[in-house]
Amino acid sequence: MAMSVGSGDGEERGIMSEINTTPLVDVMLVLLIIFLITIPVITKNVQVSVPKAVNIPTQTKPENITISVTADGEVYWGQQHVPDMRTLVDKIEVEAVKVPQPEIHIRADAQTDYKNVGKVIAAINRGGVIKVGFITEPDHGVRGQR
Repeated sequence: MAMSVGSGDGEERGIMSEINTTPLVDVMLVLLIIFLITIPVITKNVQVSVPKAVNIPTQTKPENITISVTADGEVYWGQQHVPDMRTLVDKIEVEAVKVPQPEIHIRADAQTDYKNVGKVIAAINRGGVIKVGFITEPDHGVRGQR
């Protein structure tokens, strides 16, 4: 393989000290086109009506049922310990047939695992109660603490 290092007429060329921006512009245009094509595809969402969050105090009614979940995963129906999920489903089925159907409020310890609350929600679903709420402590503006 042969390589030409200079012109044959004795004229010497100096080192090219300019940056060739043509490949950079080409790459940037291709990236711009890719972003312009993919952004509308990414931002399309299914139109749904998302509920608005409202902070209202809990209205305690005598017919409401409170189910508590401790940090250990123990479940309480009011003040009474529930030994297993089957017993909880049986209690919920008894309440589900009442007219009007009572609300169930879940009070879960902040340190409990999500699976413990999930089991209670699944039991409520199997029992047939429709109205379920979560009881939380109000946020007093303290952020970053758990």
